[in-house]
Amino acid sequence: MLVGVPKEIKNHEYRVGLTPASVRELVAQGHKVLVQAGAGLGCAFTDEQYAQAGAAIAADAAAVFAAAELIVKVKEPQPAECAMLRRGQVLFTYLHLAPDPAQTNALIAQGVTAIAYETVTDAQGGLPLLAPMSEVAGRMAVQVGARCLEKEAGGAGVLLSGVPGVPGAHVTIIGGGVVGSNAARIAQGMRAQVAVLDKNLRRLNELDVEFNGAIETVFATTEAIETLVTRSDLVIGAVLVPGAAAPRLVTRAMVRQMRSGSVIVDVAIDQGGCVETARPTTHANPTYVEEGVVHYCVTNMPGAVARTSAKALNNATLPFTLQLANKGWRRAAAENPHLAAGLNVHDGQIAYQAVADALGLPFTPVAQLLKG
Repeated sequence: MLVGVPKEIKNHEYRVGLTPASVRELVAQGHKVLVQAGAGLGCAFTDEQYAQAGAAIAADAAAVFAAAELIVKVKEPQPAECAMLRRGQVLFTYLHLAPDPAQTNALIAQGVTAIAYETVTDAQGGLPLLAPMSEVAGRMAVQVGARCLEKEAGGAGVLLSGVPGVPGAHVTIIGGGVVGSNAARIAQGMRAQVAVLDKNLRRLNELDVEFNGAIETVFATTEAIETLVTRSDLVIGAVLVPGAAAPRLVTRAMVRQMRSGSVIVDVAIDQGGCVETARPTTHANPTYVEEGVVHYCVTNMPGAVARTSAKALNNATLPFTLQLANKGWRRAAAENPHLAAGLNVHDGQIAYQAVADALGLPFTPVAQLLKG
């Protein structure tokens, strides 16, 4: 199979779909790889390294999209990229379709087969292709939150760790999954006062054991969220409903009650955000102030640490990429239900229930599409 790797064009997105090491694995199994010139430079991977791994180098994205049977990316295709997709082609990348009707309609119109990293599952019920970037985003959320709390960045002038005689900042993390637990680990390590909210009591118990009681674990009710958010210096939105839009758990009224110069980092912004006042931002212009609170809502946070992120992502995606290349999407999905769970769009039809529900579109089960 001919696998194509275009250069990412989303604002300040420096990651790349395949690393040279991944290209080498594909070539060793008999596949051809076409990489756009400069695609890996944001991660310090040169065209020469890709060529040494066995890839051919294409002059531009148009050449990659025109030739490739399987397109491997990182972020959702931008409008110019959607226009180059075609029926019969397979796209393997993050999509986050539920809050994005424009992209969804474009993929439907092009007839492409689109498999989303964020809905591929594993035997433990996890999301293995979302987990590496969730780990990065959770850890980054504390890092950028601490920076935003500095006065020069618009914050209240609070040091996350505090100093002897001055307590550390109050950090509230909404969601105890991969993002939330990684954020808690970094925040607690920086000696902040950390509270994690979740509706899953088993998860709260696991976090209590993991942190040996050093963080506060709270069952997530509206009252609990309001109480913790309004006292916080830093709030991290870490809510995920697989494939669906994130629920708005933090209201504008809650934000209004926060102290001026407090900070919100909404990691759930990829899925629409869990804070009512959140709206997508970019690495070029990452923050804004609403109700006196600094908001950081960058939709591709891990892109800021592109080399680490690309390697971590490829560790997770490569086995699935090889399955798609070796078997074709239909056989690969038929033999691996976890990969089949990643199918979001095929030949103009929505194959993921939560996306169809969020956008009010007809749903076609994957099993039905596999028969075609």
